[in-house]
Amino acid sequence: MPDTAVIGSQWGDEGKGKIVDTLASQKAVKTVVRYQGGNNAGHTVVVKGERHAFHLLPSGILYPDKTCVIGNGVIIDPKVLVKEVSRLEKRVGKKHARLLISEKCHLIMPWHQVRDGISGGKIGTTGRGIGPTYTDYINRRGIRLLDLKSKKRFTKRVKEEWQWNKKLIQAMGGKLTGKVDKVVSSYWRWVNILKSNSKIEVGDVSDYLNRQAEKKSPILFEGAQATLLDIAHGTYPFVTSSNPTVGGLMTGTGFRPKNLKVIGVVKAYTTRVGEGPFPTELFDKVGEKIREVGHEFGTTTGRPRRCGWLDLMIVNYAKRINGLEAIALPKLDVLRGIKPLKIAIAYRVNGKKLKNFPVDEEVLKKIKVEYISVKGWDEEISRIKEFAKLPKAAKNYVYKIEELTGLPVEMIGVGAGRSEIIRRKI
Repeated sequence: MPDTAVIGSQWGDEGKGKIVDTLASQKAVKTVVRYQGGNNAGHTVVVKGERHAFHLLPSGILYPDKTCVIGNGVIIDPKVLVKEVSRLEKRVGKKHARLLISEKCHLIMPWHQVRDGISGGKIGTTGRGIGPTYTDYINRRGIRLLDLKSKKRFTKRVKEEWQWNKKLIQAMGGKLTGKVDKVVSSYWRWVNILKSNSKIEVGDVSDYLNRQAEKKSPILFEGAQATLLDIAHGTYPFVTSSNPTVGGLMTGTGFRPKNLKVIGVVKAYTTRVGEGPFPTELFDKVGEKIREVGHEFGTTTGRPRRCGWLDLMIVNYAKRINGLEAIALPKLDVLRGIKPLKIAIAYRVNGKKLKNFPVDEEVLKKIKVEYISVKGWDEEISRIKEFAKLPKAAKNYVYKIEELTGLPVEMIGVGAGRSEIIRRKI
């Protein structure tokens, strides 16, 4: 069994958590890795009707026989992580996966949230300090978990950055309030709460993953957000501050898989949160129905998601950028009763057909979308376990995706629950 990367193929919120949870259930898989992003991400797993929302914890955390890893590409707000672990343990006790956190992870500090509040609204960020933390990461001003090896070292770094950020925030028209000593004491306490948990360790993620590879133990990698939110390959500037694409896997872990299968998660329609162009967006009752039936509200923010038809120009772009080998298709059940269904297959600008998805927002504003119509279905499909038993129109929808992407659809979500998924052997 190869290592597997689960990548978002649209603008995020595709249902990656459900897919990772399903793949993690395999006995051979012992390790699940999150390699980038922060608590601006939200993955949801539903088990026996109980909804679990994760923001920093990898989606395999509900399996006590696994090890979940937070790679160095992830930025951490320790207070948020403490609360997330506490919330999980109130529900399942210590019956969750072991958690290994990279000592190289950068910390979200109070000044990052202040800076985000001043500048992030222009592109619709979550305001959680993600972008400014990555800015300091690249600018060599970041504070890492490594800096908490001694309180003296940590105090020195916090005081240095407090003074620098105080001036920066003033120049931005804001104000940094509070006391530096309180920042030191609170962060020191939160990180030590994590370290004192018997199921949590801070250490060398690269070394651990390489040792797993030597044992030929398959590793499952989980990206947060998605291809079109990638800082390098997304619809810039309406993107996140990290690399959700497959390249982020290696820089975010210090590990190169020798044999890697890349699965693109493609929601059966398209959604987007925040600002920026959205070619297939629906502003009618169909869009409202998709939002209502699909519960399309942000796991992290609660913001309503913008909804639209499935866009295969986007999927084929994600295929090229990530080297996708297969598709997982969540939320097919949401399309029940919508007739006809439409799929975007091409873009035109001034009558000229584009060969590829354009990430240039100015071009995206001008495009005309070319659709095909396919038949819809009325039957309830959430209890169906075999592909052959799906309504003919639902199967044809899947076949059309395979035809136009050249990728096999290996997993199909037909409901929110862990068991409501169809696995196909192709």
